[in-house]
Formats: sequence, C-alpha cells, structure tokens
Amino acid sequence: MISQRKRVGDILVEAGIISQEILQQTLKEKRRKQKIGDALIEKGYLTEQQLIEVLEFQLGIPHISLFRYPIDEKVISVVPKEFARRHFLIPIKIDSDKLFVAMADPMDFTVVDDLRLSTGFQIERAIAAKEDIIRAHNKYYDLDDSVSELMDLLPQGTSLEEDSRMTEENSPIVKLVNQTILHAVQQKASDIHFDPQETKLVVRYRIDGVLRTERNLPKHMQNMLTARIKIMANLNITENRLPQDGRIKVNLDMHPVDLRVSTLPAIYGEKIVLRILDLGSTLNNLDNLGFNRINYERFTSLIKQPNGIILITGPTGSGKSSTLYAALNRLNTEEVNIVTVEDPVEYQLEGINQIQVNANVGLTFASGLRSILRQDPDIVMVGEIRDTETAEIAVRASLTGHLVLSTLHTNDSIGTIARLTDMGVEPFLVAASLSGVVAQRLVRKVCRDCQQHVRATEREKEIFAKRGMKIENVTRGKGCGTCSMTGYKGRIAIHEILVVDEHIRQLIMNNRPILELRDYALKNGTIFLIDDGLLKVKKGLTTTEEVLRVATNE
Repeated sequence: MISQRKRVGDILVEAGIISQEILQQTLKEKRRKQKIGDALIEKGYLTEQQLIEVLEFQLGIPHISLFRYPIDEKVISVVPKEFARRHFLIPIKIDSDKLFVAMADPMDFTVVDDLRLSTGFQIERAIAAKEDIIRAHNKYYDLDDSVSELMDLLPQGTSLEEDSRMTEENSPIVKLVNQTILHAVQQKASDIHFDPQETKLVVRYRIDGVLRTERNLPKHMQNMLTARIKIMANLNITENRLPQDGRIKVNLDMHPVDLRVSTLPAIYGEKIVLRILDLGSTLNNLDNLGFNRINYERFTSLIKQPNGIILITGPTGSGKSSTLYAALNRLNTEEVNIVTVEDPVEYQLEGINQIQVNANVGLTFASGLRSILRQDPDIVMVGEIRDTETAEIAVRASLTGHLVLSTLHTNDSIGTIARLTDMGVEPFLVAASLSGVVAQRLVRKVCRDCQQHVRATEREKEIFAKRGMKIENVTRGKGCGTCSMTGYKGRIAIHEILVVDEHIRQLIMNNRPILELRDYALKNGTIFLIDDGLLKVKKGLTTTEEVLRVATNE
C-alpha cells in the first residue's frame, strides 16, 4: 500500500509526539545507518512504547508482547538466525500462505520484501519491542541448540583435562558459555550466577539489582561448564576444594566484555559468579549519576578541595566504584598526578596510574599506599579501607596535603565516623582529616514504557508526612515486555552527603554521641538517604517500596 510507505519521522510529527525541529536536529546528529526511531529513543524524545503505539494507531499494524507469546518452534527455522538478529525480527506463526513476523521496525519494507522472496510466504507484520525480540532470539535460536547438542555429545566425552571440546570455538560447551554471557550482556545484567543444586544447575542473572532465574541445566553438564569457565579465566581446573578468583576478556558479537570470575566450593559442586564489568556504563560523567542539585554542588565542591579524605560508603553493589571513577574522571587533568591502589583494578583509566593489590607477594592496600606517597601524588584513590593500618596511612596522607578518595562499608554517612574510631583511628585524626562522606544506594527506576500515575496510598502519605513532605500521586510501572513484567527498568542512585564542618569536627573530637551528630546534620540541611529517595519518588523516577528496601525510615 502506497499510503503506508511513509517515513517514521513524518508519522511521529503528524501524531504530535515530536516537533519538526526535533526531527530535523536528530536527523543531522544521528549516527550513519542508525534508524531515526532508535536515535529519538536514545536522545529521550520518546520511549519505545510511544513509538510502538503511534505506529500501531497510524498504520493499523498490531502490537504484540512476546513475553509469554506461544511461538511455534517449527516456524523459527523458516528465517535464518543471522537475518533475524540483524533486522530485529522473529517469525511467530504460519497460517496457510501467510508468515506472521514480529518486527522492531515494521516500516523497513526492504526487509519485508526480502522475507517474502526468501520464504515464499506473504508477510504479515506485527510490532514488538526490540528487547522483547532479543529475548525471544535467546530463547528460541541459541541456547536450546547448544544444550541439546551437548546432551547428544556428552556420553562420548573423555576426561575433562583431555577433552578438546573445552577449547574448540564451535563445540557445544563453548557456544553454551558464550551465549549465556552474551545474553546477560544484552539484558544488561551485572552478574551471572551458576548455582549447583542436587539435581540441576541453575543459571541466574542479576538484572537491576534483582536475581532472576534464566534457565535450569541438567546436572551432568555442571562439570563441563565449570571446567570451560575455569579455562577461560586461567584457573586451575583440577582444584575444586578452594575458592579461586580470575578474570575473562572476550569479544562477543564484536562487543568486548570484561568479566570477574569467582568460584566457591559448595556441597553440590562449585558455585561460580561472573561479574560483568561494563566499561561504557561505569565511566559516567558526574552529571549522569542521579545527584539532586544540592548534593551535586556539595560533592563537586568536596572533590575540588586540595586535601582531606572523601569516603563513599554503602554495601556491595551500591555503585560506589561508579561514583569513585566518575569523580576521578572529573579530576583527571595533565596538571595532577593521580595514583590508585585497587583490588582488583576493575577499569583501566587513561592518564591514571593504577596499582593492583597482590597479597601473595606482600603488596597490600597498606604497603601500596605507603609506596604511592613516595611517588609525589596529588590525588590518591584507595579501593577500600579494610583495616586499621590502611585507615591510618590514608588519614596521614590527607594531613600531608593529599586528596584521598576511598570506600568503606557502613550503613549511612554518620555511621562512618564511628566505624573509623572503632578501627582504632584517634578521634582527633578523624576530625582533622575527614572532609566529607557520601552514602549511596541503588534503586530501580520505574519503566518508562509502562509507567502510570496512581493515587498514593495512606501509608505512603504517612511516610512522606513523617519526613515533612506531601504526596498525592505516585508513578508505578504496570509491567510490559520491555521490563519483563516487573514495572522497573534501569537503576538510579540515591545519596546522602555529610560535609564535615568545624562544628562536626568539635563534636567528633569531644566523642559526642552519634545522635547529637545526626541532629546537627539535620539542622544543617543534610539530605538523608530516605529523603533523597522520596524526592525521587515525587519526581516519578522510582517507587516508595524501592526506597524503603534500601533506606531506613527513622
């Protein structure tokens, strides 16, 4: 139909979603071969759901969610995997001479014509979210082939040490591991867990801070899979009684992936966790970390100071490293000498001297930090203050004219002061050296594609009233294919920044109780974790449940 051969940009302008100016500006700035819809979504002018709804309404093409769609597996073989991956489409059913295909871009008529010629069917289009299609590819095209191949070949196997299938690129076990990692990267997972149980091996992904079971593998695949991961990470495959740590660097679908590997002996075999280090998302600009305006000004003024200690606190997986690296990025100029001591060095930063802790040869945080101070540094970053010795050297470094950035495991900013004195650092040294403390947590963001405004509950109104705020409406996600029906997509940080001034120094030196420090911080305008979280709920970025999951409502 000629009338349907309109361009996506023109349809969006006609529907009033974007202006002609925005369309022209995006056409100029988009990457070569990038589709206009993708460029507009990337720039935040519209969501994928809005794009789908407009195309559905304007073109009369149905929108389907593939999340629980019963795809006929026999239909999958009609369209080659490479073609489906390249053009973000998946066949869903055949009805007489018609092939029904879910497409991310149903306006790509060249692809539709190619499909008609190659399959011999009339093509009926449906619209689906891109991530929905990627998940369907993972489910139907890849993993099941490798699992079934592996099960067929497994009885013929030799011992693990001699089995050449562990290293051959086309062997089923290699494909299985590569695809498991690739799918985790595509779904923006932060960790992959291989959990051995009595009768099966469970593969789970941590997505947006929450673990989700991806699939269950037969128990007899466990040893081969463990051996393959150990070979990739250069670990000892014959040692299964002790924990081991390693690192993997791989290229998957032209995408470089860096993984940290940890193995742990459990009663049903070795549990393996792979931490995915996504360089692109970590080297954030400070502007992208979710600081509110007041906290942003406080943090930037803290890191501009010539000396003192700035500590970032929070549990594992609360984004401390991202904030540290973003701060170092801001400070990294040719006029300053920045040296770090880390365990492990997660991301290589150009222009910064990074030291990897190696306890086997005696290079600890404390000994590394001592050596750094002889290297004429301006700024020192210590990956973590774990013991009294490291804490004391960091304090003395800050008192001799260095800016020291580090992390500590505490629940809030004020608890950090008590933690340092508990570690044996004298209160007068803590008072003299500490410039500020940033407590941080990550909360899930409401999915933009299925968000809806609803009335706040009475309990929510009470929580807000207790913190001196009012709320009438809140934003929640009802669940869609883009967010795997969770209502959340992506994460944002909430912060609490304690700036140590003269009065707080006096309180620390006089060993005043924590409660007194908290009262003063409150009067002085400190925004506590719970308050920053609730402010983000008011903006429609997250939900009250998410904030209460990570911050206490005192």
